Amino acid sequence: MTAEIEGDFAVFITGMRINRYWKIHQWYPNFRDMRKILMALFSDPEYGALCAHHAWTRRGPILIGYFRSVEQLERFANDPQQPHAEVWARYFKRMKNNGDVGVWHETFVVRSGEYEAVYDYMPSPTGLAMGTSHVPVERRGDLAVQRRATGARLAKERAAAQTAVEEKAAAGRVDAE
Repeated sequence: MTAEIEGDFAVFITGMRINRYWKIHQWYPNFRDMRKILMALFSDPEYGALCAHHAWTRRGPILIGYFRSVEQLERFANDPQQPHAEVWARYFKRMKNNGDVGVWHETFVVRSGEYEAVYDYMPSPTGLAMGTSHVPVERRGDLAVQRRATGARLAKERAAAQTAVEEKAAAGRVDAE
C-alpha cells in the first residue's frame, strides 16, 4: 500500500529533550504544556491537522504530524486564542538560564507529488496514509522512483486542468464584455 494526497502538505516534527531526568519538577510541566498545545492543535480542523504519531525516545517525547498546509499550522501558532503563545512564554520563564529541558521542532513543506511512501504488512494505515488515502502501491508504481514520478505527473495534470478552467473562465468574461 502507499499514501496518496492531492496538493502540497506539511510535515511537522516536534519534541522535548529531557537533559536532567531527576528534575521532574522542570520537565513535567513542559511535557504537560506540550500536550496541551497538541490537543488544541489537533482538535480544530481549521488548523489542517491530518494525523500524527508520537513516541517516547531515550531522552523524551517526539511527535510527527502531517498537515494540509504550513499556513494552517502557522495560523495556529500565531493565534492568540490558542495556548501556544502562553505556553512558550511560560517555558522561557521557567527555563531561563536553565538547561534541564530542551524543546525543538522542524517543519517541512512537501510539494504536490514530491513524496513517496510504502506500507507493507501493516494491519492499518500509518504515517501519511493514516491521514490521507491508503491505496494499492501499483496505483502509483512498484518502485519508489515510479511513485514519485506518478505523483509529479498527477500534480502537473491537475495544475494544467486548473489553468485550462481559469483560462476558459477568463475568456468567457472577455467575450461577455
